[in-house]
Amino acid sequence: MEYTSLYRKYRPTTFSEMVGQDHITKTLKNQVISGRIGHAYLFNGGRGTGKTSAAKILARAINCLNPKDGEPCNECEICKAMLEGSLTDVVEMDAASNNSVEDIRAIRDEVNFLPTLAKNRVYIIDEVHMLSTGAFNALLKTLEEPPAHVKFILATTEPQKLPATILSRCQRFDFKRLLEEDIVKRLQIVCKQSQIDITEEALQVIAVLAEGAARDALSILERCSQEKEGTIDVTQVKNLVGIPGVKVVSTIIKEMIQQNPEQALITLEEVLLDGKDLTNLLWEMIKYVKDLLVYKTTQTLKIYNKEELKEIAEISKSISKEKLIEWIYGLSEIENNMKWSTQKEIMLQTGLIKLSTNVNYDGMDELKKKVQELENTIKSGNIVVNSTQLNQTPKQETQAKVSAQKTVPKANIENLTSEQYWPKVIEQLKQTGKMVLYSNMINTKAKQKDDLTLEVIFPNGITKFGKDLLQRPENMQEIVRLVSMECGKEMRIKYIEGNEYVPKKEDSLEEKIKSLDIPVNIIEE
Repeated sequence: MEYTSLYRKYRPTTFSEMVGQDHITKTLKNQVISGRIGHAYLFNGGRGTGKTSAAKILARAINCLNPKDGEPCNECEICKAMLEGSLTDVVEMDAASNNSVEDIRAIRDEVNFLPTLAKNRVYIIDEVHMLSTGAFNALLKTLEEPPAHVKFILATTEPQKLPATILSRCQRFDFKRLLEEDIVKRLQIVCKQSQIDITEEALQVIAVLAEGAARDALSILERCSQEKEGTIDVTQVKNLVGIPGVKVVSTIIKEMIQQNPEQALITLEEVLLDGKDLTNLLWEMIKYVKDLLVYKTTQTLKIYNKEELKEIAEISKSISKEKLIEWIYGLSEIENNMKWSTQKEIMLQTGLIKLSTNVNYDGMDELKKKVQELENTIKSGNIVVNSTQLNQTPKQETQAKVSAQKTVPKANIENLTSEQYWPKVIEQLKQTGKMVLYSNMINTKAKQKDDLTLEVIFPNGITKFGKDLLQRPENMQEIVRLVSMECGKEMRIKYIEGNEYVPKKEDSLEEKIKSLDIPVNIIEE
């Protein structure tokens, strides 16, 4: 007898057998019961979420001779013929390999013929987004006004690639990614019917690995069942898909927390020599760090046994939530960099060294932040100690605080002129990395109009782009801040274009050429 894969053998045959898509199956059954069947449907969703299964069930339900509560009976000759794939009135087409105009024209010519046995001729077009532009155009008119006996069911994983003219002609149903609990329930049914002995923890791991796709979960289960006889456990599942065990991952994380990158790399090398996949290892590390964060926040976790939970509790005490979040972003960045690198192992090794040599334990992050703030305050010189405040009354203390808030700290160069401190302002822009502002200010001059206003002069004029850039609030605020620091008081900035300061005597041609600072040869005729 020919062997059939689990995902094909246990494909749902009724709406009630489908898991995780109740919002869709309920609507479709009501339409079948009421007889209000649409002429075109669009089933959208990720892989393995039940789009094709729902399309086949709907095709049987609207043609079944003895439907019950909107479900096909799967016993009449029409249902049996569809299940066997021998009914010519139901056409399944893969648009990935049949995407030409000719393929759609063949459908357009067939729709005019009445069905042979069934009540309706049904066209199921999978991966419909793969159709060419010409094919979509050929399908438009038929899809909008098909004969009464023709129904279209389109399925896709990328609805954004479909023309709006197609989308507007279909009833759209979005299939959700399946929950892990729903996948586990389905796997339990399959294991019971196929007599597969597997632990509950192994089913949980398979559900996580499937990433919301029931078909992927059944494929993993099938591979595990063929690998060995007896009970399938977590270790076998992880070994089969190339995922390192929790013990190995926790060891690497502990070595990183202890700032021991050398030992972490040795453990990493052992994992790689064991044939584990780098991407799977990094995925497990990200998941483990995430679980540490979840446990540190909620004190609960699923999947892990008592021994593993005890170790997680111990590890979580030695690292802060902030650092765990930082690690998740850091490991995700390593994963992204590995996708585009031919030296994946080097990228992983250097990334782990970087993360493991910059660890802050619980409470250290906050302490370091406060120390840094204190150091910055001391360096700024904006500290005034007044011994008379020691014996002040609460009222006097409040008045002193208000007075201190209104006082602007004086700079040491208060008596310098604008010509003296303006170059320092420009240099500050360069030192702080604000190169766009620096490049626009480099040839400017400054002139203090009065005690509160500084005029910034552009001798060579300024472009519209440069003017718009300098007048942006954030850029204006930065320049005002630097000037105020140099002056020791709040200042205003006013931009002056160079035409107000152009000397009456026009420069000679030689002087203009000299100002360009490029070699120019003048040929006299």
